[in-house]
Amino acid sequence: MALVVAPIALAGVMADAIWMPVATFPAWLAVGAAWLGWPLGSMALMLVHALTGGRWGEILHPALRAGIATLPLGLPALGGIMLGARYLYPWLHPDRAMPLANSFYLNMPAALTRAGIYVVAWGALGLICLRGRGLERVAPAGLIVLGFTSGFAAIDLTESFDPHFSSSAYGLVASAGAVLLAFAIGIMLEAARASTAELRDLARLLLGLTVLWAYLDFMQFLIVWQSNLPVEAAWYGPRLRGGWGVVALCIVGLHFILPFVLLALPRLQGLRPVIVAVAGLLVGMEAVRNFWLVLPACLPAQVALPVLLSLAFFGSGSVFLAFRPGIQEPFVASKPEQRDVHV
Repeated sequence: MALVVAPIALAGVMADAIWMPVATFPAWLAVGAAWLGWPLGSMALMLVHALTGGRWGEILHPALRAGIATLPLGLPALGGIMLGARYLYPWLHPDRAMPLANSFYLNMPAALTRAGIYVVAWGALGLICLRGRGLERVAPAGLIVLGFTSGFAAIDLTESFDPHFSSSAYGLVASAGAVLLAFAIGIMLEAARASTAELRDLARLLLGLTVLWAYLDFMQFLIVWQSNLPVEAAWYGPRLRGGWGVVALCIVGLHFILPFVLLALPRLQGLRPVIVAVAGLLVGMEAVRNFWLVLPACLPAQVALPVLLSLAFFGSGSVFLAFRPGIQEPFVASKPEQRDVHV
């Protein structure tokens, strides 16, 4: 069914892009940026586990492999964004790009070059993670490459939506959100086979990732507010007014406060339905937060249909790729090298 739904949804997105590109491409960007956190966050978690070990990585291993297996959807995601770039990024218009001091970075040849680097780097790391052999030797360099590329990709895809906005924490916030998203999806998929003690450990790790993301995102806002930075404050303006202001309050309450309270209570940490529900809430709010980053400039009535079609494409495509036979394999510890012993 997923294999049937994906091409139908993609055809609908393409038709909508021809009919109403101004609304379709922002919707595609918002959904694509939200989805991209799953494979990238899954790769980061798998590489971290290769260095540190731990039962949490063994439990989530099939779900992490499933997330990485969806990485081929990055090609249509980035391709659609590149096709609709002139409807998304004002720095591609000469009359708006002239006053920019960062035009050396924000131009189409440089953007295409960086997109090619992302595809090559993520594809290579994805293949290495799915292969699984010798991952501990590749993990240090892989985490460095993944950290830089994911941070710059967040800047290119969503921060440059407003070329005047600048934040040194933006890439870190996006990376923390991606890891939190992948960990939450992993709990949703694998919580059923975790014992009560293991579920408590997963809940505590999820709590730590939630606090890390909230700290980074709040500090970005606090610095802009305390320093009274006019350009950066202008970026927050449309996202804090009207209906989008209500969405911002929902993000604060449902992406941090409520999950924090539920995950911090020891009595609830061992309750499987509660932990799975909190993980599902965090997954949904991470998607909403990406919509909040991109869509305030568009009217909700215009983007509703392309958002639904984009969600149908990425959702069905992910189901098809993630649940193929041989993808969600259980964790198998690498065997130490056999050496001859002379007595």
